[in-house]
Amino acid sequence: MPVIWYKIIKEVGNGTFGVVWQALNKLNNEVVAIKKMKRKYYSWEECINLREVKSLRKMNHTNIVKLKEVIRENNILYFVFEYMECNLYQLMKDRVNPFSETEIRNWCFHVFHGLVYMHQNGYFHRDLKPENLLVSTGMIKIADFGLAREITSQPPYTEYVSTRWYRAPEVLLQSPRYGSAVDLWAMGAIMAELFTLRPLFPGSSEADEIYKICSVIGSPIETTWCEGLELASTLNYHFPELAGVDLASVIPSASKEAVDLVAALCSWDPCKRPTAVEALQHPFFQSCYYIPPSLRTKPATAKTSPCVGLNRRGALKQNYANVSSSAKVPASLSAGAHRKLEMNNQGGVKYLKTAPRQPKCQPTMKYNTTGLIGKAGGEPDTPRKLTHTTIISPGRVAGYRPQHVYIPPPAKLARKPCDYQPSRVYCSNVAG
Repeated sequence: MPVIWYKIIKEVGNGTFGVVWQALNKLNNEVVAIKKMKRKYYSWEECINLREVKSLRKMNHTNIVKLKEVIRENNILYFVFEYMECNLYQLMKDRVNPFSETEIRNWCFHVFHGLVYMHQNGYFHRDLKPENLLVSTGMIKIADFGLAREITSQPPYTEYVSTRWYRAPEVLLQSPRYGSAVDLWAMGAIMAELFTLRPLFPGSSEADEIYKICSVIGSPIETTWCEGLELASTLNYHFPELAGVDLASVIPSASKEAVDLVAALCSWDPCKRPTAVEALQHPFFQSCYYIPPSLRTKPATAKTSPCVGLNRRGALKQNYANVSSSAKVPASLSAGAHRKLEMNNQGGVKYLKTAPRQPKCQPTMKYNTTGLIGKAGGEPDTPRKLTHTTIISPGRVAGYRPQHVYIPPPAKLARKPCDYQPSRVYCSNVAG
């Protein structure tokens, strides 16, 4: 629909590439967020080839912000998103007392689910930070896919990659190959910041960022990151010799399990970081799972081991996310205001087979680089233990039953949703 059908309420953000408004749909009174891009776009093909459009058209997940519509009017491009109240940075900035571990666990639990879905669908975000995690009461979503890349896309990439404080060391050292593991590093830094309300690695430059990392987790050695030493040698850079500190002293309010997960996510070697699937199986998230009453051990007349009843039933499986179809691009391209993309799951039945499993750390893309700010490469990172994905349009298939992805819970416990327990009223802002 034309932009005129939206009533602008207020401006809620202004960045390098666009301005974001809170707006009201005059037809159904739905509150939305509209991002107006600052540069002009003179063809529709140019619009649909934008990374943000290409990636979000292919993804439909509870923990990924929904792109509702793309409008090109008078060579100006508008993105219409679902409205979210604020982002994690705004919550931390206004916070006096630390968040509870329950809140942090719930947020991270859902973000990791979004990352599993994203990485399974062939994309990694490259710019995860608190500002790009949008929050409304009881919900958190990954947003801003402007730097997102396909895991199989071709280098070189010349664009700025991730905010420095959340940038993985392989990017800082200009590795010619990297992939979805950069998102896991960022999540480790974000998770620690949620506990302390302070960034874990607040470097003022690329070199200072590496120094800050070394001061916390210790400088890399041959056994911890051989490839990193080679990258540094190529750049004629010498790591400072620092032993690091006990991570538990940096985030003293965190449990042992939380500290262990942050340490794993912030590993020098990207091959040693857990995948998003593996992160969800970490003991830190065990309280997000439970044994349904119907499967709990029943009192037995004979002397039987308490776990026999559960073992006889086998491992429990629980679905976590629907995988829906991507939207079609309307064929007609009339002049004037165009309602080009309605992200509402159109199309017939399609089947998508997952690629053969590749080694976790065997990136295939390589290219030459020149500056210290890294550029993205591709890394096949299909999460293991995931089933084939079927993409179906629910509106056109009789007896439709959505396909799911199974994530084995820790200790063979079944998953239950983590309910948010906010301790404050969220602010009414949005970040596009």
